[in-house]
Amino acid sequence: MTNQPATPVISGWDAKRRRLEDYFDRTAFDAWTALTSDAPVSRIRATVRAGREDMRNTLLSWLPQDLTGRRLLDAGCGTGALAVEAARRGAEVVGIDVSPQLIAIADERAPDDLRARLSFRAGDMLDPALGRFDHIVSMDVLIHYEADQIATAAAGLAERATQSLVFTFAPGTPLLRTARALGRFFPKSDRSPTIIPVGHDYLRARMSRSLPNVKLGRDKRVSRGFYTSHAQEVLTA
Repeated sequence: MTNQPATPVISGWDAKRRRLEDYFDRTAFDAWTALTSDAPVSRIRATVRAGREDMRNTLLSWLPQDLTGRRLLDAGCGTGALAVEAARRGAEVVGIDVSPQLIAIADERAPDDLRARLSFRAGDMLDPALGRFDHIVSMDVLIHYEADQIATAAAGLAERATQSLVFTFAPGTPLLRTARALGRFFPKSDRSPTIIPVGHDYLRARMSRSLPNVKLGRDKRVSRGFYTSHAQEVLTA
């Protein structure tokens, strides 16, 4: 019997996960469904859509072009766009997200010719019961967490990836730090889940301690209008 990695113990993780689930299933479901489709959106959301597309293409470019026979976890898959593209390359993809409603949309949008290679489910992306994967991708999920939480979560995911983990975080830019400060003045009922800016150098140092047996690979920042996110590759092979 092979030993499964234990679920990382991360202070505040479950509370934040429940808040994200509530936000995407209730407050932002319609907006998120439109944003991840080709429906008309505002100019601001159009820049977010374009930025997310650039980031998704970046993460996919860091994976092998031919994923035939590879198992991939899309950790925080949302409505499934990245999962579908990985399946087109031949991967067997598990997409998981905290929001059951977004998972329902992902399943609805899955192309018929790829359904055999796609499995969407609601739950916690850190659940070790999901098993091991060749590659794990987590786009714009850890942007809601502090640096120490990101490092611990990344370590837990990396233990289950035999080749690579790629994820994104919110970089500590002046714009994002100002937006976070301004958001605190809104009533609690009107606040979206906080995007937490993280210093890249600090995060890399923290991850080097949490992941001593892996190599930190490529990184890239994507900024398009109101979208800013930073990608980090972790090589586990």
